[in-house]
Amino acid sequence: MTRKLGILVFALAFFSCNQREAAKANTDLFYFDLKGYFSKEIIRLKNAKVKVDKTVSINGVSETKSLLINDWDKELAIFVNADINRNSWKGSFKVSQQNGVQTYTSNSKKIPIKKVSIENKGSEISKVEIVIYNKNVLYQSLDTLTYYPDVLYKIRKQQKIRLLASKDYLIVARFKP
Repeated sequence: MTRKLGILVFALAFFSCNQREAAKANTDLFYFDLKGYFSKEIIRLKNAKVKVDKTVSINGVSETKSLLINDWDKELAIFVNADINRNSWKGSFKVSQQNGVQTYTSNSKKIPIKKVSIENKGSEISKVEIVIYNKNVLYQSLDTLTYYPDVLYKIRKQQKIRLLASKDYLIVARFKP
């Protein structure tokens, strides 16, 4: 009886170790690490106490303010959330590279992130652009996110809700020297 119990405990321990190894293997990144890149940018911008001139425009009506951003996590959350390295999305993006620009595209209806472009100048990233498209019976939106390190970031959202007028949002924040 105790021998059977010992074998059972050994078998459970053995299988649990293999599951941990399988889980560890699934954490390898398949595409560019947007989440990691913007997490580092958030830390860098927090430490630098960066000020921005931020313009918010809704359907062409604009307002501009100079701000010291204290919560970069919240400010750049939309960029972090555009991570394309989800396990269920592996193999869903076409990868191409041309003239220092890496492009990841998906035509899948189940994946809202349609395109990610990473532009490099030498070993440094000079531009990140993300296109997100959502559509259902009641709602349709197209978001274009653009980030130029130490220059500006831009968030453009075009939104159409059934039976309501279209809305166009634009946020442009220029980094102050």
